[in-house]
Amino acid sequence: MSRLDSAIRRLQAQRACLDHVAALVQGVKGPVLEIGLGNGRTYDHLRERLQDRAVFVFERQVAAHPDCVPPPPFLILGDLAETLPGALARIGAPAALAHADIGSGRPEIDRETAAMLSLHLPGLMTEGGVVASDQPLAAPRLSPLPLPETVPVGRYYLYRR
Repeated sequence: MSRLDSAIRRLQAQRACLDHVAALVQGVKGPVLEIGLGNGRTYDHLRERLQDRAVFVFERQVAAHPDCVPPPPFLILGDLAETLPGALARIGAPAALAHADIGSGRPEIDRETAAMLSLHLPGLMTEGGVVASDQPLAAPRLSPLPLPETVPVGRYYLYRR
């Protein structure tokens, strides 16, 4: 498969998962966490799908399209290992949904980042909240959820707190 075809399939899976989890959290109170802004595509998608929610973005350094950068109160800059542990005070309430698109393409770095997310993310989620991640997470307080039919196993990961 070409890298272009792979990227298209990844984006289709990402959109299907984000739409699915947005529906799953309709009755769950709390803000949304976008972990990794990148170019801002998924942030833009989430704020469109969940217009009534505050969307907090965690990013090391902003490189997104200017239309896809959250306002300063909702942008948390810095290394995730430093910004996630104290984030509950900043976001004000446990999150209903978290999306983590943190893959670097380097397996050793991705495993370390996923382990760090597995440690800190459950404490930021409300009971019944949902996490969508491009990397597998291993946290006792996160239970795997089935993927939408169109998403191949291992392409994305969904969890409920």
